[in-house]
Amino acid sequence: MKRKPKKKPGSKYTTNSYRRAIHRACDKAFLHPELSKLKAREWTVQQKAELRQWQSEHRWSPNRLRHTAATEIRREFGLEAAQVILGHSQANVTQVYAERDIAKGIEVAKRIG
Repeated sequence: MKRKPKKKPGSKYTTNSYRRAIHRACDKAFLHPELSKLKAREWTVQQKAELRQWQSEHRWSPNRLRHTAATEIRREFGLEAAQVILGHSQANVTQVYAERDIAKGIEVAKRIG
């Protein structure tokens, strides 16, 4: 912890502070193999772009948990159940979160020929 931080921590995590904390942890855990050896002020514009690409491939966000849970609920209990759990008023919004179960489509195709 810093001795005299410019901004004091809040009493709880917000959605954005939680995401930022996860991103920072990912950045520490998955250092760029070359750029991590250089000082940030020495990076070129191209290296900064390379770092952004690296970070996008080596980070995850809390929303992935929501997507995964929604997909599992949809697979197990159907679209309407996922819609209720996610609190969506329209099923088309839920479909963005809960991926289709391709395995079900394959099973139907095998059964009906």
